[in-house]
Amino acid sequence: MQVLSINIRDERQLKALIGLSFEHLTQIEEAFSSVYETRQAQAYEEGKAKGKRQRAPGGGKKGQLKTMRDKVVFLLYYLKVYPTFDVLGAQFGLSRSKACENVHKLAPMLHQALASLEVLPHRTFQSVPELKKACEGLETIII
Repeated sequence: MQVLSINIRDERQLKALIGLSFEHLTQIEEAFSSVYETRQAQAYEEGKAKGKRQRAPGGGKKGQLKTMRDKVVFLLYYLKVYPTFDVLGAQFGLSRSKACENVHKLAPMLHQALASLEVLPHRTFQSVPELKKACEGLETIII
């Protein structure tokens, strides 16, 4: 299975690299694509309104992370393995600075996509009863 410029042989290897199955990767990719395209359209309109646009959408140099799948795998790999930007860049054919730039640009979009899929954990509670309700059915809570 060719998932990126990295040749991933099977689902086991995919899970080792990003922690997800091919099915889950596809679901996240679809949600991420929607968020990404919306944000790109907003950025284009804002730039156009300010008179800063030089090219139409799709113009200019293409990055190393060409497809949505490349972008999602790049982020999930970073979040699972947490390599330095030097190592991350080497793995994906990017410079250290571009690896950093891509992580900081794309991570909020991934967060929004995961929120739209309702798979993010609940992190804040307003009261103790709200916490107890969220923990119903759990035998052990480790903090």
